[in-house]
Amino acid sequence: MVLFEDALSIVIGQATVPESGRVSLSASAGRVLAEDIFSDMEMPPFDKSAVDGYACRMGDIAPLPSPGKEPGTSDAGLWKSATLAVIETIPAGKIPLTTVGPRECSKIMTGAMVPRGADCVVMVEDAVETTADTVRFTRFPRAKNICYKGEDIRLGDPVLSKGTKIAPSHVAVLASVGAVTPMVYNQPRVGIISTGDELVEPFRMPGLAQIRNSNGCQLEAQVNSVPAIADYIGIAPDDGPGLRSVIDRALTENDVVLLSGGVSMGEFDHVPGILREAGVEILFEKIAIQPGKPTVFGRKGDKFVFGLPGNPVSSFVLFEMMVRPFLLKMMGHKEHTPDLFLRMGVDFSRRKSERKSLIPVQIREGAVFPVEYHGSAHIQAYSKANAILIMEIGTTDINKGEQVHVRPI
Repeated sequence: MVLFEDALSIVIGQATVPESGRVSLSASAGRVLAEDIFSDMEMPPFDKSAVDGYACRMGDIAPLPSPGKEPGTSDAGLWKSATLAVIETIPAGKIPLTTVGPRECSKIMTGAMVPRGADCVVMVEDAVETTADTVRFTRFPRAKNICYKGEDIRLGDPVLSKGTKIAPSHVAVLASVGAVTPMVYNQPRVGIISTGDELVEPFRMPGLAQIRNSNGCQLEAQVNSVPAIADYIGIAPDDGPGLRSVIDRALTENDVVLLSGGVSMGEFDHVPGILREAGVEILFEKIAIQPGKPTVFGRKGDKFVFGLPGNPVSSFVLFEMMVRPFLLKMMGHKEHTPDLFLRMGVDFSRRKSERKSLIPVQIREGAVFPVEYHGSAHIQAYSKANAILIMEIGTTDINKGEQVHVRPI
């Protein structure tokens, strides 16, 4: 039996980064960049107005201070030029046709190009149109209200780095610099097998001594959320030849195979032996963790196999703690460190501490609260949880207010 940290180190150390290819921008979310992205232009590409208002020359509207007052204070004093001529209206997307001269301004919309000659924009809320072609300002501008060319990004600046998992905000960045077919790492294909003669698919009513297969759809959903490519193969029989046939097919068609059930020490737990018969090198088959002790990991060439316990909580948490970071590493993700250290919201204790324990909890208002949990078959507990509390070997009690280690899910 290996410590969880050692098991995870073995798993991550085996992960190989796949080949890469280009995808459309619309298909890029969730994928991992296989190249650095640089800007092909300056952003903004021109001086643009940050507000709806009037582009003019600051010198034309600078206030004359009252005695004892500084320019720009709440007492604006007298306007040097209270009324300006409106010479043009500039909507967004239009190139200004006229240079702003003395005692002139151009009406301008948010995002539009600032005309030559202007060095500030007075907000429309601080202006009154006196005639069709003149405007009077009622307040000195508190800022120039101009977004200057290149102030966000310069031509050639790096904007996203290789190994970044593309989020929706990253898609916007890619679009803004014209990276419409980014190079991303290929997604591993993951075969999912549930083992057990007692299992029926969820759409069937179980007979006596049967249960619905929840692990299959659960693992499929978890694989899709990575996102990797899920290949749900189905329920495999407990008998040796039938199970071997399914495993052989899964190893042929997939990069990674996930089996749930059949990994313990029972008479019908054939998975470790059949994996060896199939040529899989078993790297470990027991972890000092609760739940999830009978977890198997092996490799056959460039194919990988996880044998997860059949109890649904065990398969769920071992996926989150071990399989997910493995798949992310296989997708080229440069890091996976979502863990948090927060205060415990209540006193908590457990009876046994020989193994690291994984406990469903809720994070609320910055504190951690265990949910009702009856053991590794109680998957409903995780429908109420948003994190996993990680209790180390030798720890039996956690006091309210003590800092604890949690992983959001």
